[in-house]
Amino acid sequence: METPPICNYEGSDYQQSFWEKGGRAYEDAVEAVALKRLLPAQGNYLLELGAGAGRNTHRYSGFNQITLVDYSLSQLQQAQAKLGRDSRYRYVAADIYHLPFAAGVFDAATMIRTLHHMANARLALKEINLTLYQNAVFILEYPNKRNIKSILRYLFKRQSWDPFSPEPIEFAPLNFDFHPATISTWLHECGYVIEQQLAVSYLRIGLLKRTIPLHILVKLDTLLQSTGSLWQYSPSVFIRSHTNNQIPKFTGGTIFRCPACRFSPLPDTPPTLQCPNCQETYAVIDGIYDLRIK
Repeated sequence: METPPICNYEGSDYQQSFWEKGGRAYEDAVEAVALKRLLPAQGNYLLELGAGAGRNTHRYSGFNQITLVDYSLSQLQQAQAKLGRDSRYRYVAADIYHLPFAAGVFDAATMIRTLHHMANARLALKEINLTLYQNAVFILEYPNKRNIKSILRYLFKRQSWDPFSPEPIEFAPLNFDFHPATISTWLHECGYVIEQQLAVSYLRIGLLKRTIPLHILVKLDTLLQSTGSLWQYSPSVFIRSHTNNQIPKFTGGTIFRCPACRFSPLPDTPPTLQCPNCQETYAVIDGIYDLRIK
């Protein structure tokens, strides 16, 4: 199957321009609340998909080791500069459609503000499931096309696309919004069981963020998040699910597999990893594994 187009943040100052200087303290704070409510208190190996510059990584403090995955080397370099070279962190450049990990390595995974860049989100969800063993936890965030603002815009003819239709809407190149029912269907088809849903960022309105103190906005959003178990009309939805696969827990050896031919194990031999099956080679660049398909 041909690889879907990939969104690449190489060279971007996204962490600084969007989060630190973009007036998004409210969004960051309420996402932290949602993660705290959904994450297990502790665990062994967590896979952080779309880790970027490591904005959320410090929030996974209960896990023994965290593997940060992003397609961009520069984003992982920023994360490494922030988090350090502690053995607790593993930095891997890869695309989510070809994850370079053996089956059943991780007991938890998160994908926050990343699914919206997936041209084939269902394929990505299926690929993630293969890296998790049975009953592993998966925390997913996705942008909701059926949010209150889009509904009002549609009703008042301020937008042409229907927020109630099931298909994703690509509102900008490689930027998608999804319908909650579609996400639920895909998760079920890809081997996940939904446990809990949170409706996040109801108050993502410029006027409110400028006039109401942050701590009050966060308290209000915390109360509203629980409505996600009944309905999903917020701009962002967080889901806690667990895998319903039969994959046993990975028990030893190198965790890597060749992303090109899927041979496992891929010998972990920095500064170069070579696949014994297809002979493809991969570099380790200043502590970051570059396991992207060439």
